[in-house]
Amino acid sequence: MTSATDDELAFRLELEGITKIYPSVIANEDVSLKVREGEIHAVLGENGAGKSTLMKMIYGVAKPDAGQMKWQGEVVHVENPAHARSLGIGMVFQHFSLFETLNVVENVALALPGNPDLKELAEQITEVSNRYGLPVDPQRLVHALSVGERQRVEIIRCLLQNPKLLIMDEPTSVLTPQAVRKLFDTLRQLAAEGCSILYISHKLDEIQELCHVATVLRDGKVTGDCIPSQETPKSMASLMIGKELPVPEHNAPVELGEVRLQLNGLSKKSDDPFGSNLQDIELEVRSGEILGIAGVSGNGQQELLYALSGEKPVAEADAVVICGKPSGRDLPDRRRRNGMGFVPEERLGRGAVPRMSLTENALLTAHNAGMLKHGMIQFDKIAQFARKCIEAYNVKCGGEEHAANSLSGGNLQKFIMGREILLAPKLLVVAQPTWGVDVGAAAFIRQALIDLRNEGTAILVISEELEELFEISDRIAVIANGRLSPAKKLADTNIDEIGVWMSGMWEQPAPAEVQAHA
Repeated sequence: MTSATDDELAFRLELEGITKIYPSVIANEDVSLKVREGEIHAVLGENGAGKSTLMKMIYGVAKPDAGQMKWQGEVVHVENPAHARSLGIGMVFQHFSLFETLNVVENVALALPGNPDLKELAEQITEVSNRYGLPVDPQRLVHALSVGERQRVEIIRCLLQNPKLLIMDEPTSVLTPQAVRKLFDTLRQLAAEGCSILYISHKLDEIQELCHVATVLRDGKVTGDCIPSQETPKSMASLMIGKELPVPEHNAPVELGEVRLQLNGLSKKSDDPFGSNLQDIELEVRSGEILGIAGVSGNGQQELLYALSGEKPVAEADAVVICGKPSGRDLPDRRRRNGMGFVPEERLGRGAVPRMSLTENALLTAHNAGMLKHGMIQFDKIAQFARKCIEAYNVKCGGEEHAANSLSGGNLQKFIMGREILLAPKLLVVAQPTWGVDVGAAAFIRQALIDLRNEGTAILVISEELEELFEISDRIAVIANGRLSPAKKLADTNIDEIGVWMSGMWEQPAPAEVQAHA
């Protein structure tokens, strides 16, 4: 964007003294913010800094307790999201607002005015998804989509509304690097056409590359602003957290122990006709190592996670062996008893029950860790465990009795990760460990995983963030079209090679190589 004075470029959105207070926390305090036409404006801050709450007030999901909002120079009170959309404000939420029992085109239709023709709308969705490199089938049911695919639906739904202001809350958290490039091209084009964009992301390299200006929030207050192109990710992280960004210490594993997870020719047909069938997957993860699995969303990650967790058992017991015990037919509780911990990619619904308290959510997976006595729940112990998790992982919340859905996405992720890590499982399977988590907390979580590995836990991490996998993994493999590549030591590969493998292009190892690794 070329430089201009305030008079040369009109302000599309102005916030003045916005304050929002909840019973347990001040979410925003006296926040002022201005966004020009055609400007890509970043909002930076740690988890719980008030970014999402501020965006929800702009979009009409929440109402401010004080302050005012001006839209194109006029004071406006946004009553609800429909009112916001009528003004030309669109929002892509971090937590998806999709009906799982409806298909993609039906979900998109609900956000559009009138009664759109579904056949014509499906064609529009296909055209927009292809134009912006966000492929999605309009007829697929949402419950069958991966997290990354649901993210695409949210973005496409918003783009179809031709917004004047587009709010994006962690839009690239589960997109592939290629899709991120396409999205950036789209956002730059939208900005060039006059659309204003409010952009929230914890990926500071993206902020530096994409955004014209940035406003920094800390503890609900504006603490500064910057021009990202004149900063570094490290300096912006310091602005956010008020100190130097910690860097995880990842040394080579000292000594590998026993095999804690072994998959023997795991094959499973997907329940979703648009899903990926698992095809003859072989892998092993030993005590004291982290194996990372990369891949483009929708290539079998969801099916693999269901097979590993026990939510969808397989026919052959020895296709999944956990800590030496054939577990393919076992349900989740039996697998946990055998020593496995599990963090799914969906925080709300699978990782935590939204309306239950943090204490109750801790009980869901920690009940086998001394929280029961003669079948009776030891409420004092489970509350103590929940408090320990909140304190150790710096979870910003009103206390252990507050509901899971009262937390920001990043803070809930910290709680779920902390809950599983503090249980010190023999095997930990994690999907998207730092999705939506700020840079400081992401570094903390990654270090916690490395520390857990150093204590002898076998860890399998499935993530779409290549940089994350290269930061914490000892070996890395790729899943594509339901097939798993050979696993390589980090010293023997690089991001470029793994990127090629993500398209399914890898050479199968010779039988002698497989035998040598075994």
